[in-house]
Amino acid sequence: MATRIGIIGAGAIGSVVGGMLTRAGHDVTLIDQWPDHIEAIKRHGLRLSGTCGEHLVPVKALHIHETQGLREPFDVIFISVKSYDTEWATALATVYLRQPSGIVVDFQNGINDERVAAVVGRERTLGCVIVISAGMYEPGHAIRTDTTSVGFHLGELDGRDTPRAQELARVLSDVSPTKVTTNLWGQRWSKLAVNCMGNAIAGLSGLGSAELRLEPGPRRVAIQLGAEAIRVGRAHGHTIEPLIGIEAQRIVDAAEGRALAGVEADLAAEAKRRTGGRPSLLQDVMKRRRTEVDFLNGHVSAEGRKKGVPTPFNDAIVAAVHAHPVGQLTPSLKNLDPLIAMLPKEQRP
Repeated sequence: MATRIGIIGAGAIGSVVGGMLTRAGHDVTLIDQWPDHIEAIKRHGLRLSGTCGEHLVPVKALHIHETQGLREPFDVIFISVKSYDTEWATALATVYLRQPSGIVVDFQNGINDERVAAVVGRERTLGCVIVISAGMYEPGHAIRTDTTSVGFHLGELDGRDTPRAQELARVLSDVSPTKVTTNLWGQRWSKLAVNCMGNAIAGLSGLGSAELRLEPGPRRVAIQLGAEAIRVGRAHGHTIEPLIGIEAQRIVDAAEGRALAGVEADLAAEAKRRTGGRPSLLQDVMKRRRTEVDFLNGHVSAEGRKKGVPTPFNDAIVAAVHAHPVGQLTPSLKNLDPLIAMLPKEQRP
């Protein structure tokens, strides 16, 4: 398995993974819709920097329209596009996937596994929760920004521990240590909560991944956002895994005013271990692109309504992002003032 790997979506994460797998000797092809990025890779190679080291990697890269020239199918295809592009990217993958053994990996933020499975089939779908972080601010150059000890949690949708999951975990470990999880949905909701705690706050304010955990007001709003996501995930029957090393219940307790200082200290300590970097939603705002807020905080709000779980902070932050048309959001700390005003009086800075 995994003799030929395709990655549809060569953004920051897709490029770091594709570049590092290529360096490790795997047969990888990047496929992306950003023409300048693919052209830069074709002409100069893929530049990687940051915590993965400095590398210039001769990765195979294709524009989407060039996939029609592929002659050999892929054994594994990673779907690494934005959540709103999931269906068409998965449909593209099915055309170039080896039959009948090929598999598709949902390699995205948000909870899109069932959407992938609806196109390609559950029996051919794996989920992967991404723990590493990366940025891309110019064509042909991806920067890894994390120092995490485990980079990926890979799992079957039905929770089985299978040989194919173990084999693919070994492949991904050439990028960062990878674990097979039998609690994919608990890992998904944990990562969703982390994304909800950071992405939209960063997009609205301009704060980086570390900064938003160091400023008291944004940090306390983040705790409220994360607690709502945890409550909703639990209402759907999932056992939520720790969030960046913090037990889920501690986040809920902190939001309700219990042991808040300890959780804040842990978030601040985690921030200081980071090497800069910006959440992906802020990167999208900077590039004047559509954001994934509807698939992050918006997903929490929608799933909360199904179970009757209130999500006032997630509702408010989705509305705050949507108050600005696509490409017209200018980050400013003032954009967070209405959210900070929603905090309990004793938590307002």
